[in-house]
Amino acid sequence: QVQLAESGGGLVQAGGSLRVSCVASGRIFSNLLMGWFRQVPGKEREFVAAISRSGYIIRYADSVKGRFTMRRGSVQNTVFLQMDDLKPEDTAVYYCAAESDAGDSDLWRSGNLYAYWGQGTQVTVSS
Repeated sequence: QVQLAESGGGLVQAGGSLRVSCVASGRIFSNLLMGWFRQVPGKEREFVAAISRSGYIIRYADSVKGRFTMRRGSVQNTVFLQMDDLKPEDTAVYYCAAESDAGDSDLWRSGNLYAYWGQGTQVTVSS
């Protein structure tokens, strides 16, 4: 079993920055495909970003491209999402997700691909 733990959410003014982190633990034998999704109450979960097992391939949603940066940490299966120039529409609960079988990167935007999910961390951007 794999457990994911997010941290780093909070409240920030529009134009500000936040960094959220995710650490995977448990029965893990290699790097996992890891992704970030977000959800606002009453709306569907939305893909934000995903990073390959090697860290060399990263995919972003168009809505965050150029403002958010996802990277792997030096500790295995730790990822960070640096969020700059935040907008009120970025307000959501941000969830970390992981999957051992990465598959084609075109599939990474689908939450159905991921077997493991964190509890989420709230990010609130005030106008």
